[in-house]
Amino acid sequence: MVSAGDFRNGVTFEMDGNVLQIIEFQHVKPGKGAAFVRAKVRNVITGSVVERTFNPSEKFPTAFVDRKDMEYSYNDGDLYYFMDLETYDLIPINQNILTDSFKFVKENMVCKVLSYKGSVFGVEPPTFVELQVTQTDPGFKGDTATNTTKPATLETGAEVKVPLFIDEGEMIQIDTRTGEYLGRA
Repeated sequence: MVSAGDFRNGVTFEMDGNVLQIIEFQHVKPGKGAAFVRAKVRNVITGSVVERTFNPSEKFPTAFVDRKDMEYSYNDGDLYYFMDLETYDLIPINQNILTDSFKFVKENMVCKVLSYKGSVFGVEPPTFVELQVTQTDPGFKGDTATNTTKPATLETGAEVKVPLFIDEGEMIQIDTRTGEYLGRA
């Protein structure tokens, strides 16, 4: 059990049949009246974010979210298959569970598969990935004076903005959380 007075960022708990995770919290002690806890919580299953207030003495059962490293193997239509690195079992995951950041994942990359009571609700790709540029316009000599960018297509099919000096065939680093170019690999 976790009480609202003990909330910290990242704590997961059950409330009204939902699994919630604390994004932000703030203990408020007004001049008049009782203290309370204002928290921004995210429903782990649906991804919706809500701001709520709690009495500091309220208690909730702790929810344990399983984060397991699995290797992305291949996709077959709407199903994406991940291999458990310990048992070598293939687990199919539906496409609607995957986030936009999954477009930077290529085969054989290790991702974190998130599950609660055996039910998979999310996949976290690696934070930083190195991918090859497969198509981009050529840069011209003298184009380095400003911070201008150009579109580039990566080996996974994702499109990102890169500086003008990046050419086809180069390996670049991408931040999967923002989809931004970080540098050459």
